[in-house]
Amino acid sequence: MYLKELKIGNVVLKNNLILAPMAGVTNLPFRMICEKFEPGMVCTEMASSKAMFHNDQKTKRLLNTEGEKRPISFQIFGSDEETMGYSAKVLSKSADIIDINMGCPAPKVVKNGDGSKLLLDLEQARKVMEAVVKNSEVPVTVKIRKGWDKEHIVAKEVAKIAEEVGISAITIHGRTRSEFYSGKADWEIIKEIKQSVNIPVIGNGDVVDEETAYQMFEQTGVDGIMIGRGSFGNPWIFRNIKHYLETGEKLPPPTNEEKLEIMKQHIELAVQEKGDIAVKELRKHIAWYTKNLKNSSEFRNSINVIEDKQELINKLEEYFQTL
Repeated sequence: MYLKELKIGNVVLKNNLILAPMAGVTNLPFRMICEKFEPGMVCTEMASSKAMFHNDQKTKRLLNTEGEKRPISFQIFGSDEETMGYSAKVLSKSADIIDINMGCPAPKVVKNGDGSKLLLDLEQARKVMEAVVKNSEVPVTVKIRKGWDKEHIVAKEVAKIAEEVGISAITIHGRTRSEFYSGKADWEIIKEIKQSVNIPVIGNGDVVDEETAYQMFEQTGVDGIMIGRGSFGNPWIFRNIKHYLETGEKLPPPTNEEKLEIMKQHIELAVQEKGDIAVKELRKHIAWYTKNLKNSSEFRNSINVIEDKQELINKLEEYFQTL
């Protein structure tokens, strides 16, 4: 009933479960691991439109999608029309969808007027959306929060502007910027947005398993859901939710063998993309994968000194033999 195809502009997603864009997390290897469990779409980490405008190589690498399943949404952030329009023009040659970030709460992003700071300047938010829509050859979406703080709950106004300027779908995270990721996401505001516009609305915030996915659909009537932190160390979440929405039954959790196998694939993909430097970056992922396993904190401490791929894999295999 709730699991279905989702049409965003002229792009049809096979299902309406989407991996959220998350800085420092949804890089190419992690997206490819999640793709094995068939979300309807994945999103890149957010890329700075200013950095793209200045041809920054590091930013270009963030948008490497070689070997990936489609469709992929490329997320960009910025608050001036020129660089956002430029990025849209360039990226729409390789993206299936372009997403505008108006939700990031990070201080280093908002101090430049970008991300969720645009929720305090709706006139500028409109100009940015117009510039991206005008310059993009693919559908444009926008990701927002419910507002900046409890005095500035502007999600409805932003959604209306988005619809007016030709945005194809809107994702709403049910927290304000000042809440960051604390407390409980407000699903009521998500429901209100869904009822106030005619473009697809994607709900985001506190979907961490099968039941919360079902409840999000049930309580808000959204067209799709976006899963962020619920995917940490848990790429199976897409398969599990899909199965639950189709059958009403829960799949058994992944076995330790399956966990180990996925972790090894993740390590291989990361090192293939970045070389041995990736081993350090994988530490947080391994911490997430092994959370709640026996003696996991001692194990995590032991791998935090490893910088070599094979040594890491050996250590993992040893650890999993003790479980």
